[in-house]
Amino acid sequence: MRPLTIFRHIACEGPGYLADVLERHAVPWRLVRVDEGEGIPDTLDDSSGLVFMGGPMSVNDPLPWIEQEMRLIRMAQAANFPVLGHCLGGQLISKALGGTISANPVREIGWHSVRKCDTPAAASWLAGLPDETILFHWHGETFSLPEDAELILENDNCTHQAFALGNTLALQCHVEMLTPMVSEWATLYAHELEETGSTVQSAAQMTADLPARIDAAQQFADQLYRRWLTPLL
Repeated sequence: MRPLTIFRHIACEGPGYLADVLERHAVPWRLVRVDEGEGIPDTLDDSSGLVFMGGPMSVNDPLPWIEQEMRLIRMAQAANFPVLGHCLGGQLISKALGGTISANPVREIGWHSVRKCDTPAAASWLAGLPDETILFHWHGETFSLPEDAELILENDNCTHQAFALGNTLALQCHVEMLTPMVSEWATLYAHELEETGSTVQSAAQMTADLPARIDAAQQFADQLYRRWLTPLL
C-alpha cells in the first residue's frame, strides 16, 4: 500500500491523534514538512490519500505552496482520491474546489460544541455518534461549501464546521488534538487569548478537565477517521 501524504504547515500542528489512528490500522504515511521548505509533490503517484493539517496562516495569503497544494486537491477530487483537511487544511480544500474563505463572524477558540446536520452525508459519516459533541477549535476564518458538497457539522459560532464530497472530508474544527498540543498552542498562540469571551476561552479554561475532553473528542475522531479510511482498508 502506498503511504498517505500528510502536509504540515507549522511544527506545532502535526498529525497528532491521526498518526495514532493510522498506526493502529497499519496505514503507512509520510510527512511533508512544508514549514521546513520540503517540496510539494506534483502528482498523486506515490500516495494513497492526501491529508492537510492546520496553521496560523490564511489560505488567502500569497504563499507559493498554497496554490501547489490546491492543485493536488483538484487532481485528487477528479480521481475520487481520499482527501482530508483540518482547519486550514479544510479551508484549502474548500478554496481548491471553488469555495471562498472569509472572516467568520467571531473568532472561535477552545472547546465548543458541534451538531450533526440533517443531511445524507452526515448520516453516513457520523453514524452512531451523538447529535452534539464538544470539540476543539482555533480559527478566525471560515469556508463556504463547494458545489455538491454536503454539510455534516455545524454550530452557532461557525455554521460550516465540516463538509463531505465523495472521498473528501473538510473540517474546520480540530479532531486531531492530543493533550500536549492544547497546552502548547495555548502558549505559542497566547497573543490570540488576550481578549476572551463566550467564543474565545482562556488558557485555563481550555486546559481544564483536559484528559476527559480529549478522550471524548478522540472517540468522535475514531469514527470520523475510520469512515474516511474505509476505501484504504
